[in-house]
Amino acid sequence: MTTDAAPTDRPDAAAVRTFLDGLQARICESLEALDGEARFLREEFPRPGGGVSRPRVLEGGPVFEKAAVQFTHTHGNQMPPAATQRRPELAGRTYEAISVSLIVHPRNPYVPTCHANYRFFIAHDPAGENPVWWFGGGFDCTPYYGFEADAIHWHRVARDACAPHGDHLYPRFKAACDDYFFLPHRDEPRGIGGIFYDDFDEGGWARAFAFWKDTADAFLAAYPPIVERRRESPWGERERAFQRYRRGRYVEFNLLQDRGTRFGLEAGARTESVLASLPPEVSWRYDYHPDEGTPEAALYRDFLRPRDWAEETVPDEH
Repeated sequence: MTTDAAPTDRPDAAAVRTFLDGLQARICESLEALDGEARFLREEFPRPGGGVSRPRVLEGGPVFEKAAVQFTHTHGNQMPPAATQRRPELAGRTYEAISVSLIVHPRNPYVPTCHANYRFFIAHDPAGENPVWWFGGGFDCTPYYGFEADAIHWHRVARDACAPHGDHLYPRFKAACDDYFFLPHRDEPRGIGGIFYDDFDEGGWARAFAFWKDTADAFLAAYPPIVERRRESPWGERERAFQRYRRGRYVEFNLLQDRGTRFGLEAGARTESVLASLPPEVSWRYDYHPDEGTPEAALYRDFLRPRDWAEETVPDEH
């Protein structure tokens, strides 16, 4: 962990906030343009110590049934347990946490749900000299009906965002994403993954910041083309029922396992904002198994397993 950065390479929380302010605005503008009708509700709530929570929630659109893009800047006197579980030596330090997190729940079951989170933590040194800082982030995709072309595109965008910073990063963070977004009680992944990383400070401040920004910008290259490709696909009650059922996996993961949800609640964030990512309609069915040979069964067979998507050949869907 970085503790001896030169003065010219010290962490800059103000630069992080400026970038995330702009990222939230750009993502909201992109999703509003894709939807064409619905607009984000814009709210802002002060937080103790000079922080702010700025939730943006869109509901009821023709393309997006619900989308939440949240900006949070938290100041705290003591690191929450979710942050110190892996770093117990930081317990008791004051800290700042700045993040943008988002979830998109489309109306059309052929358009996948997507999630992304970009965050920065800095734990201040009581002596004021050597703060401990790190970045976390990534984006993952949760289809209801799988398309190989979409999965390949998603992962190639992730790979290409990582490549300028080292060819080893994409395979490493793809594997981390597969591991993290896995439901052990179901023995299945939540979706097709993407990239995920935490505690990242490699190469010093400037290099880590540049990598983090590139992976954040990549979301807007990854998701909109998939939405455009699938948004007009015809669907009926069968597809809708399967979508509601599979959304249950997202709810289970968020409430049982997600560290970001735990951190937000432990840090005293506004509960409505923390849980705004949950889908508007969801269902559970007892001991459900799709019939063999159906598109629903294909999701489990072909997509809910790790694959080297970025290396695969894009199929001809026609």
